[in-house]
Amino acid sequence: MYFARFRVRGKLIRKSLKTDRISIGRLRLADLEKSEREAAEVREVASKGRMTFGDALAIFKTQTEASHLLKPSAKHYRMEVITAILKSWPGIGACDVRKITEGECKTWAAKFSGQYSATRYNAAIGVLRAVFNAAMEVGALFRNPAAVIKRARVTSKHLVLPDGDQFERFVKDIETFKGGEFRACADLIHFLAFGGFRLSEAANVTWSDCDFEKSEIVVRGDLETGTKNRSIRRVPMIPEMAALLGRLKAERADAKPDDRVMRVRECQGAMNRAARAVGMERITHHDLRHLFATRCIESGVDIPTVSRWLGHSDGGALAMRVYGHLRDQHSADMAQRVTFSKPTV
Repeated sequence: MYFARFRVRGKLIRKSLKTDRISIGRLRLADLEKSEREAAEVREVASKGRMTFGDALAIFKTQTEASHLLKPSAKHYRMEVITAILKSWPGIGACDVRKITEGECKTWAAKFSGQYSATRYNAAIGVLRAVFNAAMEVGALFRNPAAVIKRARVTSKHLVLPDGDQFERFVKDIETFKGGEFRACADLIHFLAFGGFRLSEAANVTWSDCDFEKSEIVVRGDLETGTKNRSIRRVPMIPEMAALLGRLKAERADAKPDDRVMRVRECQGAMNRAARAVGMERITHHDLRHLFATRCIESGVDIPTVSRWLGHSDGGALAMRVYGHLRDQHSADMAQRVTFSKPTV
């Protein structure tokens, strides 16, 4: 295991680089040294008696960027949340952290909660507290003014998914609307629904990932937009998926192994229009993942297996919470087939 050892303004820094590969160690050493020097500059400003929220935010950003425990997607999400905070609280970057009051934090929270979802609101609270904590760590602040803000209760989304006939009318409406791009949108919708992929995962599936002999698709992605848990998984091709890929393969006979299977990366606008046209509830790309899981469970696939196909790493706990009612209904239906009486001819 490699360690970094250097001095910043006379202070000895010694930290693990969390790798046993010298090439990665050199890269992490440069990032760590940069973040430590930037943090030292901010601490020096704080020691002179004044630190702005922007100064504390700079420390938080360098800590986030230098962290080897956070996934790239988590770092990107934090940056999105920071942008939302700065947009919703104009001028906070130039404010002295000592002068930001609990009342101002509550006022901002009330405004922010009306503009964003409960999940994004809670994430923003966490980031805001972390920024103030960064100021406390360097001695520029005694108490965290954001500590008084209460987190919002996140309620599970009530799923209203289309039945089989609705879904086919929905996709057909998109497929026949105007031109070739909409047909590609219809292919993406089928691909998501037949495989249960996340949108970012579907965008990265290539023809080399489609194993027609084993009848499965390898979901691998990349560091920025790949699988959520950075793991590679194999999803079986249900008959409809095999038929879809067979048609697409025949239409693109010159496709290379590294070519992406899907020709569009998203189609929410087309989905919104088609939902209105066929008179069904609006659904999102992620709802198609729910649709896949629902159809699997209704077809008799056990929840741990569905969870594995979806790429969950919790052994099925999340899937049980989201889809457990389907399992219970399936169990009740199966119970009606059990009898101790003599079967009639």
